[in-house]
Amino acid sequence: MPLSLTVLGTASPHPQPGRPCSGYLLRGGGAEVWVDAGPGTFAELQRHTDPARLTAIWISHLHADHSADLLAAAYAFAFGGMTPAAPVPVYAPQECARRLAGFFGKPDVDFLSGVLDFRPLYDGHAVQHWNLRLTARAVAHDTEAYGLRAECQGSVLAYSGDSGPCAALGELATRADLFLCEADIDEHREGERVHLTPEDAGRIAREARVRELLVTHVGPALNRESATARAAVAFGRPTDTAREGDTRII
Repeated sequence: MPLSLTVLGTASPHPQPGRPCSGYLLRGGGAEVWVDAGPGTFAELQRHTDPARLTAIWISHLHADHSADLLAAAYAFAFGGMTPAAPVPVYAPQECARRLAGFFGKPDVDFLSGVLDFRPLYDGHAVQHWNLRLTARAVAHDTEAYGLRAECQGSVLAYSGDSGPCAALGELATRADLFLCEADIDEHREGERVHLTPEDAGRIAREARVRELLVTHVGPALNRESATARAAVAFGRPTDTAREGDTRII
């Protein structure tokens, strides 16, 4: 199976009609991975696969617009008849399990151990599922956050998650075939580097020598078309907009 990316949602910082928050379905080498679980993405995931078949779930950070639909998945798997054949590994920041348990008023997630298997991420974390390799790098945000490099049979996808400009972001994107990158803000506030402008996204892609840039997570101060156009000028190579329902073979 070639490496592919299906866009489930791109909105920031809240879902919009027809546009869930951040979420993607990554397929390759026999694996299916739900990358980020923003509000609305679990419903969209069901358009493209049976969630009970997921090989893994990968969460970049615990802001609600990237993680809140883990609650929907927990209900579906535990109580909604979508029980997976084995607990689904959830690669996420350390606090993820505790926060999910809090939704249920429980001290821990032992009651979900039959459906979800929480595995904390760290900088340099790497895991192989069939022929798909996932590597996490810690990136610059205002909470524990990771970018992702996914490799399968010679194809490479890089994903920024939410990040300000940082060396790790360029390193994980180096020579990627597709760089899925946020362009959340119009400009940086004084002393704040927790998101990227479109120009940042384009510059990082250019310096990392990626083949194609896919702009996502465009915030309310911008629109997707103008953000993509600005990133394209800075990148100087093929640049497109991530749109819900689109699937790309990488």
